[in-house]
Amino acid sequence: MNRNQRRQIFERLAQAIPNPTTELHYRTPFELLVAVVLSAQATDKSVNQATRELFQVANTPEKLLALGEEGLRRSIHRIGLYRTKAKNLIALAEQLLERHGGQVPRTRKELEALPGVGRKTANVILNTLFGEPTIAVDTHVFRVCNRTGLAPGRTVREVEEKLNRLTPDEFKQVAHHLLILLGRYICTARRPKCYKCPIVDLCEYPDKCLAAPDLKSTSTRPQAQGRKRAARG
Repeated sequence: MNRNQRRQIFERLAQAIPNPTTELHYRTPFELLVAVVLSAQATDKSVNQATRELFQVANTPEKLLALGEEGLRRSIHRIGLYRTKAKNLIALAEQLLERHGGQVPRTRKELEALPGVGRKTANVILNTLFGEPTIAVDTHVFRVCNRTGLAPGRTVREVEEKLNRLTPDEFKQVAHHLLILLGRYICTARRPKCYKCPIVDLCEYPDKCLAAPDLKSTSTRPQAQGRKRAARG
């Protein structure tokens, strides 16, 4: 894939998704940090369901510590790895208060020193909160980049480095949001919806699903079978 193709991909995605941003619900920097930590190996939908109630009672480091690890577990128990995440978030709240005055730090080094915060989470925070052109690579971005040929790589870090090098500067701020949303709703792991993809002609995936499913026939089939049974009866 050449430079012109990559530019066209981001131009089309930006046109199709005019306001790309995270789908995690948050009102403050601390809430976003908690939500991103919880989102590891979990869906944004499940995180939003948990934080809807959690943030009503514990939306600051002080309140999270007051809730305690056991209370936090009860609030997030439907999220994968909830025990580990609860332990990390309590330690994270303590560290924010001890070292950062309760505020979310602005540097990668400080963010990655927080319990439960890795490179991907730091990239999301730096991008979404502080406007830095960092690119976070999750499973959706990894799949899209390898499937389309945009920035193929064997590891998440390799894909990230390629995206940083190959993405046009004017799209770096929104690149991972565009790719996440494309992967979440169109370039899905199973049965990608290539027939409605805005970059289908630029994509190098050899097994494109170009035919839309016949929803009408599949939805009426059970009814037709029911009528046949009734006629036989």
